Amino acid sequence: MKKVNLVGKNILITGAAGFIGAALARRVLDGTDSHVIGFDDLNDYYDVELKLSRLKELEKDPDFTFIKGDLADRQLVDDVFAKYHPDIVVNLAAQAGVRYSIENPETYISSNIVGFFNILENCRHHDVQHLVYASSSSVYGDNPNYPYAIGDDTDKPVSLYAATKKSNEVLAYSYARLYGIPLTGLRFFTVYGPAGRPDMAYFSFTQKLLRGETIEIFNYGKCERDFTYIDDIIEGVYRVMQGAPENTPFKIYNIGNGRKVDLMEFVRTLCEELIRAEILPADYDFDGHMKLVPMQPGDVPVTFADTSELEKDFGFKPDTSLRTGLRNFAEWYSEYYGGGINDK
Repeated sequence: MKKVNLVGKNILITGAAGFIGAALARRVLDGTDSHVIGFDDLNDYYDVELKLSRLKELEKDPDFTFIKGDLADRQLVDDVFAKYHPDIVVNLAAQAGVRYSIENPETYISSNIVGFFNILENCRHHDVQHLVYASSSSVYGDNPNYPYAIGDDTDKPVSLYAATKKSNEVLAYSYARLYGIPLTGLRFFTVYGPAGRPDMAYFSFTQKLLRGETIEIFNYGKCERDFTYIDDIIEGVYRVMQGAPENTPFKIYNIGNGRKVDLMEFVRTLCEELIRAEILPADYDFDGHMKLVPMQPGDVPVTFADTSELEKDFGFKPDTSLRTGLRNFAEWYSEYYGGGINDK
């Protein structure tokens, strides 16, 4: 592994107004004197105001430059690389969401495959020291063997979203072998926390409960997820950025909490923390607002990460407890929305 010094570098982060991208940009700006170039199309897949609020905080830093655009726009991506000559690239831009991919497949091909290809091509033609890109735990498909290890079969994705992420890994491998680009892929496991994505369960459940709506618990509650807190994800990415693979310049790591949590335990813990933060009243009837429903197409019953490779190479293992993470989310939600989504 080759050490990569982040100090004084130009670092391009795509998806910089997104949940993970904005948090990573903040971490880099706080930890180095690097110049961060943030790239994002600010699409309306979810609340644009939330993206703008993340971006507003980043733009207070003189070492942050924002570019609005679509990664599928090859000329724009070429221009960004030609102007800023990034030393390190972190590609977090992607159309997210398993369920959305079922009805909107073309969006995923454009953003997740064409956009990533444009990044790869520019890294090929510029002296990029390390390209780190977001993959996903979804590449493991409906794998019955837990925890998921890096060497497990990933050839049977059960959603188009998963297929595009698998495609990213295959493209990255070929570019690493053909052109010697140091590439590291990161398979994220169910990321959550303050200022997260409103389409994720913990966030959407909170909004629905506040409005007195019913939340749907898929697979009749018989799901387990490896919930990974945002700070743990960011620490993992930050460390990986500083260690580029050598020889065959291609590596993949899982970043997960390493614990599968029953979905009903997750919902109960979330409800308790929403009460503690005074978002919901202490006598809220949770059972009356929950409905058990069948598994949704493209989803899987379990995710569970083996993070031994990350621990071995970087000495890091995510460890934030679910209660701590949901407590931090509930407190942020109360502050950001003023106690409720309809009060903001």
